[in-house]
Amino acid sequence: MAEFIPLTSVSTPDTTPAAPPRPRRPEWLKARAPSGENYHDVARLMREKGLHTVCEEARCPNIGECWSHRTATFLLLGDTCTRGCRYCAIGKGKPKPVDEAEPERIADSVAHLKLRYVVMTSVNRDDQADGGAHIFARSIQLIRERTPECKIEVLIPDFDGNWDALQMVLEARPDVLNHNIETVPRLFRRFRPRARFEQSLELLARARAFDANLPTKSGMMVGAGETNAEVLEVLDALRRSDVNIVTIGQYLAPESDYWPIDRYVTPAEFAMFKDEGLKRGFRHVESGPLVRSSYHAHNHVGLPQH
Repeated sequence: MAEFIPLTSVSTPDTTPAAPPRPRRPEWLKARAPSGENYHDVARLMREKGLHTVCEEARCPNIGECWSHRTATFLLLGDTCTRGCRYCAIGKGKPKPVDEAEPERIADSVAHLKLRYVVMTSVNRDDQADGGAHIFARSIQLIRERTPECKIEVLIPDFDGNWDALQMVLEARPDVLNHNIETVPRLFRRFRPRARFEQSLELLARARAFDANLPTKSGMMVGAGETNAEVLEVLDALRRSDVNIVTIGQYLAPESDYWPIDRYVTPAEFAMFKDEGLKRGFRHVESGPLVRSSYHAHNHVGLPQH
């Protein structure tokens, strides 16, 4: 509750400590500005097809590099999320009805771009009984029909613990099942309201139980207030769920009113996280300041750059 200030003290100087200034962004976090023919071709295709990408909506720093290689992470189920996670730049509120024709346009775009590897993710759609799982499943099916050589990674939400929805996606047979843990247990409920750390671990364990040969993947952001020891504890928890691939990148607050950046993690610390992850048995660890979940995703399963 706000403190009552009597009229006689209105002119009293404000002694409330100012919020600490955002730390200055170091040189190692500079990304290439978007440019080039391939970048503009991908951007034009997204507009023509009425599609969204997490590259744009989440303001990914790697958009220039990835789009210049004609790769993008498709954002399914619209551009408005039903949750209010404090770290994410994607729009929040009441979403539009689910576009049942979206999978057709996704499959057309994958074919047009001649992709060998595609990542599909989505906003949370807690307004839908299946969380939008059928759109994932249908998109996988159509891509398989039209571009059978393309590998498919899905970066899925937690479907609010609806394991039938998870089963629907798994039965469509993606090549990689990704679900991000995002942060450490101590920060989790404030960082990701409505989600639960244990539920995310269970989702990943269920995916492994469904198919022992399906690569599973998770990612987290650092520099949000966690300690390095807590990061290593999360790596241990992910291995207990038999996750194969992990990505670790610097948290970058989209605006000043989002969850604040606590610090910029150094390249040496990211190298340490990679070494510790490999020691724990992860098949692949992508760890660096600009790493995001789908950055160099084709390399995570051994595909060469296309």
